[in-house]
Amino acid sequence: MNSTIRIKLSIMMFLEFFIWGAWFVTLGTFLGNNLKASGSETAAVFSTQSWGAIIAPFIIGLIADRYFNAEKILGILHLIGAFLMYQMYQSEEVGMFYTYVLSYMVLYMPTLALVNSVSFNQMKDPEKEFANIRVWGTIGWIIAGLSISYFFHWDSAEGISSGLLKNTFLLAGIAAFVLGLFSFSLPKTPPKVSDEKIKIGDIIGLDALKLLKDKNFAIFFVSSILICIPLAFYYQNANLFLTEAGVENPTGKMAIGQISEALFLLLIPVFFTRFGFKKTILIGMLAWAIRYVLFAYGNGTDLSFMLILGIALHGICYDFFFVSGQIYTNSKAGEKYKSAAQGLITLATYGVGMLIGFAVAGWITDNYKMADGAVNWQMVWIIPAGIAIVVFVLFALLFHEKNKVEEISSTV
Repeated sequence: MNSTIRIKLSIMMFLEFFIWGAWFVTLGTFLGNNLKASGSETAAVFSTQSWGAIIAPFIIGLIADRYFNAEKILGILHLIGAFLMYQMYQSEEVGMFYTYVLSYMVLYMPTLALVNSVSFNQMKDPEKEFANIRVWGTIGWIIAGLSISYFFHWDSAEGISSGLLKNTFLLAGIAAFVLGLFSFSLPKTPPKVSDEKIKIGDIIGLDALKLLKDKNFAIFFVSSILICIPLAFYYQNANLFLTEAGVENPTGKMAIGQISEALFLLLIPVFFTRFGFKKTILIGMLAWAIRYVLFAYGNGTDLSFMLILGIALHGICYDFFFVSGQIYTNSKAGEKYKSAAQGLITLATYGVGMLIGFAVAGWITDNYKMADGAVNWQMVWIIPAGIAIVVFVLFALLFHEKNKVEEISSTV
């Protein structure tokens, strides 16, 4: 891969995740303050991510993989996305906003696969080259958060009360427009030529259901869905909680989570080699419980360090469970079912699991609103901490690792 292509792919990744980080992190705070959304309404808006994840494989499998160059589809989807972002920026009530954000997520989620396709198509050794390109996506997300807090100050107390958080959609829309145009300059990534009949089961990974005959994989599969319930609480409530707790520059401070994610990603091979898959994934589960206990008992003043520590645990929470899980799935599937298995796990977690999680988080938030309209955040965080502990115990008791999983650690 020459330097020009490497730079182009890095810019593509940077913008792809800058767009997501520019509006999604502050979405819960925007909905509660600008649109006066209830917990269930907020949950419905966040669940559009899950619907997008469920629909995305069909857009990729039925259209992008067969009829159009990936970089052209990427450009078209982001240009349409820029228009939808502008409509979200102008929305003043949650009903219309939901329509626009649902349409946007149905178009955005497929682009996550498309940027990978464009990247892999240019790589001779993806295992060595991809991480250096993908890290620019994490950097893009971090820069978006830092910009909102420290450059624009949209998430300051004054900015929120003035309704400035709606500008995040304008920022994301501009970035989407730029990436939409830029995509047409990316290396050509033609569709896969195939005369085989399209099977819906292949698109959503149903062939991988055979793996559920393995008791350990079935336990991991169910645990993956259940652990997404506490995950949804973080996405949906963390920024609003930090804002109401009085933490300054909450969006910028949440970028600590992405920095942590990048750092702990490097430690996964060490943990696999030394402790094996089961202990590594149990550490990830336990981290979710610890994080929410820190949120429940911390505050924005003398105990603010507890909130920052909870944010910093994101790398362990996400990498040690979800990334480890992807590696485990890859090792169990074998060559024949690798793609199907990853598709099935993605559908189960970001689709079904997160859909359930957002609904539960919205219901819990509504049920712990006090008479004055304030939320009892301590209970809102204790409940997902309890769920994470239950999943931890069930996985610890039921999942039996037969060996140190050397074959998994060698694939990291």
